[in-house]
Amino acid sequence: MMGADHGHDHDHDRAHDHDRAHDHDGGDDCGHGHGHGLGAAELLDVGARRILALRLTLAVVAAGLLLLSLGLRTWVANAADVADLLSAGAAALVGIPTFVDAWKSLKQPSLHGVTDQLVAAALLAAWASGDLASAALVPLVMVIGHVLEDRSLLGSREAIAALGKLTTGRVRRLRGGADGAGGAIEEVESGALRRGDLLELRVGDRVPADGLVREGSSSLDTSSITGESVPQEVAAGDAVDAGTMNLSGRLLVEITRLGRETTLGRVVELMRDAEKAKPPITRLLEKHAQSYLVLVLLTAAATWLLTGNVSYALAVLVASCPCALVLAAPATSIASLAVAARHGVLVRGTAFLEELAEVDSVILDKTGTVTLGELRLLRAAPVDGVAAAELTRLAGSIGAASSHPVSHALAKEVAVAARVRLDDVQESGGKGVWGQLADGGGEVVLGRRELLAERGVVVAEVPAHDGPVVGIARGGKFLGWLLLADEPRAEARQALDELRALGLTRQLLVTGDRASVAAKIAAQLGIDEVVAEVLPEQKLEKVLQEIAAGRRPLVVGDGVNDALALKAGAVGVAMGARGTDVALASSDLVLMSSDLRRLGTCVRLSRKARRAIATNVAIGLGWTVLVLALAAVGQVGALMAAFLHNAGTLAVLANAGRLLRFDETVPHPPSEAAGTSSAAGQGSAATSNH
Repeated sequence: MMGADHGHDHDHDRAHDHDRAHDHDGGDDCGHGHGHGLGAAELLDVGARRILALRLTLAVVAAGLLLLSLGLRTWVANAADVADLLSAGAAALVGIPTFVDAWKSLKQPSLHGVTDQLVAAALLAAWASGDLASAALVPLVMVIGHVLEDRSLLGSREAIAALGKLTTGRVRRLRGGADGAGGAIEEVESGALRRGDLLELRVGDRVPADGLVREGSSSLDTSSITGESVPQEVAAGDAVDAGTMNLSGRLLVEITRLGRETTLGRVVELMRDAEKAKPPITRLLEKHAQSYLVLVLLTAAATWLLTGNVSYALAVLVASCPCALVLAAPATSIASLAVAARHGVLVRGTAFLEELAEVDSVILDKTGTVTLGELRLLRAAPVDGVAAAELTRLAGSIGAASSHPVSHALAKEVAVAARVRLDDVQESGGKGVWGQLADGGGEVVLGRRELLAERGVVVAEVPAHDGPVVGIARGGKFLGWLLLADEPRAEARQALDELRALGLTRQLLVTGDRASVAAKIAAQLGIDEVVAEVLPEQKLEKVLQEIAAGRRPLVVGDGVNDALALKAGAVGVAMGARGTDVALASSDLVLMSSDLRRLGTCVRLSRKARRAIATNVAIGLGWTVLVLALAAVGQVGALMAAFLHNAGTLAVLANAGRLLRFDETVPHPPSEAAGTSSAAGQGSAATSNH
């Protein structure tokens, strides 16, 4: 319409592939015979639960047989043979699944398969030496520990998988499709919905799919998607996301996207991929898994040759099972994903949580990132004798007839009931809009000075302003100017102060907008360096310059025109997932609520996660070496080694579980952020995938 340069730096929508080294084969949890490469959904299905239940049942039966065998040996004379038979039965119940798992791991080598192979070797040694009690007790203790580990990991994954359950259940559909012809309501399963269906949502109902409000107004609880506790107000014409809850009022919603196409669906799919991605430390361990297995077998053989005691060698094999080390990173990563989801942050790969701890500068886009990305009326400048309220009322009334961003912004300033009626509304592309007042009050013109002059209106001098300026006239008389601008987000200054307190003191505003507009926004937010009037390729060059200077930039943008820069940065963050698939494909993190304060949350979470991983690796490695050394010198037997092994594993899981208590759903003020920075720590550099 008015053709004013709004300063949107959406110049080109370009992206190039930049592979991240993620192996999506899962299996980072210690090998427990319940299948490999399971994603969150698969681990939570009926089959996985049945396998866990079966293994636990076999362990309980085996324990009963062992107790019975022990009772016969103690209290019944001449029952040794029967006792041995019972011990052998117990060993078979828990041993056969172990051998099956070991065989599978030989065909499909993996880090967790090392444990299966070592336990199987220990069982063979116990059977060969005739130690049937150990042959049953060792796998029994290991199975119980593995079931506890699985249940612990399952709890973290359930926090992620619960998102996928938000849209299931029965819904009320109006027969006749989007036009609601007939008005009859039928209850159907959410899986039976199709695009164009019209749904009735009452108080307490969840939105089963993405849609548009066709009738009614209400407040929506979006916390399950964005992590924000403040309800979102919606009315006719507004978009609603699957998984949100209707808090007040009746809504009629037309379905526009279903299943995996919805915002929630894409979030769940990407989170499942992230959950299966292997952290850098896990990939490093996998590289040396086979060498470790050979070393342990040689150590066990040497122990047997030097001591002549098979039980010592058996203890070495059990003690060397690296479950605690294997689970060190995955358990922490899964907990981090659950915590990030709770805070409205979508993580596309667990490695980025570690890399985020190392960022030391931040590069920000302007439009839609540090600003709202939409025009708002800054002020009205009426001529003498005209009220500002009347100026706004007329502009909003005629602006409602146009879809131009300036008209749309002015229309939002005036309630529907307060608008005046206009007839014969016409629009001139790039200039403005005009129409006749229905009460005969003459013509109303809204637009640029050129349009007003064409309609015979003599205008006052245009005020100086960095942003769109439009005039309005009624009955051939000029009434005044309206000044619009794209304003900074309310939380932007606080968010950037938090990042400075966390050590990200170098902050750059890189935008395609005019230099004067960019400088004004930067001054409001306390950003010292501004690079304006750049193309997407030039944004990329600026990011590469930061990297060449030895910095690790955090790049924040809208995920469309910033795709190149987002991919090149140490960590790329896209603002909101409602946009396009480009936002999800180009970035490493997505702030679902577009709340910039979540940047500080992400940095703090990543630093806590990195410290937890480092602690877990130290526990896993140190504990395994200690128990292995004690077993090699005969200080602990095979059974005690199994108990100590599980103790180390559960210690790792408990430490990872502490991360689930991380909660910043109430945003930190800058003063708190400053206190957090010293505690954040620096630690060792995380391995980069870029």
